[in-house]
Amino acid sequence: MSNQLYQRVENALNTIRPHLISDGGNIEVVEITPDYVVKVKLLGACETCPMSFMTMKAGIEQSIKQAVPEITSIVPINGVIIDQ
Repeated sequence: MSNQLYQRVENALNTIRPHLISDGGNIEVVEITPDYVVKVKLLGACETCPMSFMTMKAGIEQSIKQAVPEITSIVPINGVIIDQ
């Protein structure tokens, strides 16, 4: 994927990243696939947080899709299950 698309996704994540960091967590973009799926890895406290599902749906997914509408889905690669 293009660097521009990656940067737009990172910019969207930067809007919610301070909240994740304040709770001892963070997020990393692992890959953006050719079919516009963003694969992310939750880091720190976010990996084991029981609220990580809500964080993914209400925070991360919403922020990315709003800023980068061509993204089709956001998939965590470490444990959080999201219904598409």
